[in-house]
Amino acid sequence: MKLVVCFLLSFVFSVAYSKLTISRHVRPLSNEMVNAINNLHTTWKAGKNFDESELKLVKKMLGAKKSHRRLLPRLQHDLSSIQIPDEFDARKNWPDCPSISLIRDQGSCGSCWAFGAVEAISDRICIASKSSVKVDISAENLLACCDSCGSGCNGGYPSAAWQYWVQSGLVTGGLYNSNDGCQPYSIPACEHHIIGPRPNCTGEGDTPQCSHECRSGYPKSYDDDKYYGKRAYSVSGVKQIQAEIMKHGPVEADFTVYSDFPSYKSGVYQAHSSQELGGHAIRILGWGEENGTPYWLIANSWNNDWGDKGYFKILRGSDECGIEDDINAGLPKL
Repeated sequence: MKLVVCFLLSFVFSVAYSKLTISRHVRPLSNEMVNAINNLHTTWKAGKNFDESELKLVKKMLGAKKSHRRLLPRLQHDLSSIQIPDEFDARKNWPDCPSISLIRDQGSCGSCWAFGAVEAISDRICIASKSSVKVDISAENLLACCDSCGSGCNGGYPSAAWQYWVQSGLVTGGLYNSNDGCQPYSIPACEHHIIGPRPNCTGEGDTPQCSHECRSGYPKSYDDDKYYGKRAYSVSGVKQIQAEIMKHGPVEADFTVYSDFPSYKSGVYQAHSSQELGGHAIRILGWGEENGTPYWLIANSWNNDWGDKGYFKILRGSDECGIEDDINAGLPKL
């Protein structure tokens, strides 16, 4: 009897998470792709986020390079002293840290590796200071000045971004066309959606020039505005990642983007395409379950018109698309 029950449970699990795949002949971003996904009746729903002609742009935004994995030392939490809940949302746990809820826009630039880092760093500064220090760390500064991080708008290494924060520090800087911080983002926000208020993305964003000065009128000097990390590290394993987020805040992760992902609208994403488009870095805020499917809660950097108001969920516990394979984090020096 026990063998029968085990077999049935294993069958149900394999069906629930089976990799039904879409034909490679289905064009990315197309209506055909949207319909193919939705006809699978999987754990997520697709919709039209990009015009079919924008595939080059989407690939341009996928700037997470993977060859520097495991560069950072690995941190291990004592899990015996940590009770991990079924669900966790950093936005709710630290409501006085507004950066956690902020969805940024990387524009026509493969700067996701920088955005994932500075977003999580901003969150962690607020959390570590018990909400007394609320800043947006500059993606512009990291993107333009970190030579060891990679190739700017043509992609970079998430782990190197965290190391740069510890060694060189980063200034503050808000969204495009804002006067927030020392170095606001200079690449225009653009429309990662079929219809929206922003100009269309062009896919031609160039890496900004590194500057060691703050914008005109900013009250601090460049050096005085810098925030430094105390240490940078990696985290491995589902429970270790959860413990890290609970203790210190959101982390940066990266994953392989397949041709169905840009069409995500809601639900718990799992890949049903075998066609790789590139690597993408993001920020993990928490976790939970939806209709029995475990997920990671993630903030993207394609503005809040994309996906589920700028967020998405991805299958948790099986290293879906490599999402649990390269987790980077660090602690601020206050």
